[in-house]
Amino acid sequence: MALLQLRHLTPHSLPFTPKLRHFHFSALKFPRFSFSASASTTMAKKVLVPIANGTEPMEAVITIDVLRRSGADVTVASVEKQLPVDACHGVKIVADALVVDCTNTIFDLIALPGGMPGATNLKNCGALESVVKKQAADGRLYAAVCASPAVALGSWGLLKGLKATCYPSFMEQLTSCATAVESRVQQDGKVVTSRGPGTTMEFAVALVEQLYGKEKADEVSGPLVMRPNHGDEYTITELNPMEWKRNNNPQILVPIADGSEEMEAVIIIDILRRAKANVVVASVGDNLEILASRKVKLVADMLLDEAAKLSYDLIVLPGGLGGAQVFANSDKLVNLLKKQMQSNKPYGAICASPALVLEPHGLLKGKKATAFPAMCNKLSDQSFIDNRVVVDGNLITSRGPGTAMEFALGIVEKFFGRQKALELAKVMLFVRQ
Repeated sequence: MALLQLRHLTPHSLPFTPKLRHFHFSALKFPRFSFSASASTTMAKKVLVPIANGTEPMEAVITIDVLRRSGADVTVASVEKQLPVDACHGVKIVADALVVDCTNTIFDLIALPGGMPGATNLKNCGALESVVKKQAADGRLYAAVCASPAVALGSWGLLKGLKATCYPSFMEQLTSCATAVESRVQQDGKVVTSRGPGTTMEFAVALVEQLYGKEKADEVSGPLVMRPNHGDEYTITELNPMEWKRNNNPQILVPIADGSEEMEAVIIIDILRRAKANVVVASVGDNLEILASRKVKLVADMLLDEAAKLSYDLIVLPGGLGGAQVFANSDKLVNLLKKQMQSNKPYGAICASPALVLEPHGLLKGKKATAFPAMCNKLSDQSFIDNRVVVDGNLITSRGPGTAMEFALGIVEKFFGRQKALELAKVMLFVRQ
């Protein structure tokens, strides 16, 4: 199970102009992995992301990661009596602070992830209610996704007279405390709301725009490789189709290492566990804890040495430049991947990992693949690099954080069929219901 400790970061600033709008983002291309804030005399925008037992980990981690890419100083605060919380789908998150210790801090933004019973636990935290009500009274930005707009913000009376959206099954509750709309992301004045895991990246980029302006939002969203057609049915490109065999629930190895991209890792783990796959998260290093690319601390289920004793229906690598380099230098992991390939069993990688791990070790020989746009020049066969997800027989590859849901759903599709994958996509609001 992943354990995430969250902390960060740097400066940048542009004014916030309140107006009613809903957001649409296009996929821009920037040949970069990350962005550090340029020299600035202004302080970094301060953001509070509260978490609780039952928080949806994709919504929490995507929001944190994207905001940290913008240079925001994000504090993750537990509403529980302790820093660790048990998020949904077996993911454990360790906060930077307790909410009760953040009550005297002024934040430029407070953003609530969803998940149940996480949203209820956020609502029932008196300290958080006081902080968010003061945020609203002071005219500063606040936001929520999934169940939290209705369960938390609405219950606190902070959406009166405002347009807002939320997870579909909470829309009836939302109508009693706001003007409910079905936008994927909705802004009204100083409030931004959104619908679920599949809309959270759009939500997070919208928050960057409110904190720093559209230019910064475009700069951050480009390397994410987001979809231009949010909500449409996703597609994967498949060559040389073959059946991916499994015994009951597939056993899947997800290695992680220092520098792994936390959005990609958590999205893959979360979605595959939603599909009832048995996901083993293994640390490629000497310790269970790893420090991911945006300073999220993940704790694996076991070390790779132990995980290597098991057999897998699939081995799948998240990206992140530092993590991919660690993977490439791990003889044990490379040997596992080679045995997987030689046995004609499925394996895959996303972002930097196809280019930095699979390609140099001959694991793409005779295969079509894609990778992070700036890394595609390292692939010997670049004929399919513009596709968001490529399946070639027993190999699946993809491009970046913004393609990670399609990538994970592609894996679900290969093991369980497209109907199951589309059901999950609709539940997550990645595809319109």
